[in-house]
Amino acid sequence: MERLLKIDRRIIFVFVAIAVTIPLLIRFNLPVPATKEVKGIFDKIDSLSEASHVLIAFDYDPASKEELQPMALALLHHCFKRDVKVVGMTLNPGGTGLADSAITDTGKQYGKVSGEDYVFLGYKTGFELVMISMGENIYSAFPKDFQGNATIDLPALKGVQSLTDFDYVIDLASGASIEAWIAFGKEKYNFDLGAGCTAVIGPDMYPFLQAKQINGLMSGLKGAAEYETLIKRKSSAVAGMSPQSVVHVLVVLFVIFGNVLYFMSGRKK
Repeated sequence: MERLLKIDRRIIFVFVAIAVTIPLLIRFNLPVPATKEVKGIFDKIDSLSEASHVLIAFDYDPASKEELQPMALALLHHCFKRDVKVVGMTLNPGGTGLADSAITDTGKQYGKVSGEDYVFLGYKTGFELVMISMGENIYSAFPKDFQGNATIDLPALKGVQSLTDFDYVIDLASGASIEAWIAFGKEKYNFDLGAGCTAVIGPDMYPFLQAKQINGLMSGLKGAAEYETLIKRKSSAVAGMSPQSVVHVLVVLFVIFGNVLYFMSGRKK
């Protein structure tokens, strides 16, 4: 009993490594039912007509890529499949490359053309000031896109003058940008806002959801997996749920096992 209570932590690490490795080697997908929070975003995009405009803010960097990039790709697949015009931007300098590659690569799969079917505005510093500037005039905020083209001449932005003209805005965030988009964007310029975030800040976003300041929320890898399920395109997020779920079960078993041993040893004493 004493030996089990003083088990070497390296043995636990080995079990965790096995729990992660086996699902990766033996591919299997666990069911990922979509929650109403994720479905809120899906339903909004699914209701948009062709040539509607969706703004996606890629406000994250490579450190959060594993959770947020699958969300971005799933959203892009959904938008392009619906022939919705996608406008991308980022308020995080680390998100520029991730956003550009995601939009460009996904667009190519659907035969979409930069400037006509989508546009990536790039990065601009200023955070709240950028949002306010976009709310007044998007062409003043971003005179040129990431490729150096004059934004006022781009067919992809036809009919868009400011944030108010977007049919939907989605912020994918690893930090506090969602709160900023609510305070300086949605509340000021009255547009529909959805959000995606890392799992660690997900619980902090629910008050905004309950207050209807955002109409939907994707939280962590699970949120991305739910969206992949909704668009019927299971990819990296769904695949990542298997090892994550197995490890969670293992941790719970270790906790139960440890508590049982603790109480048994206490009784003997």
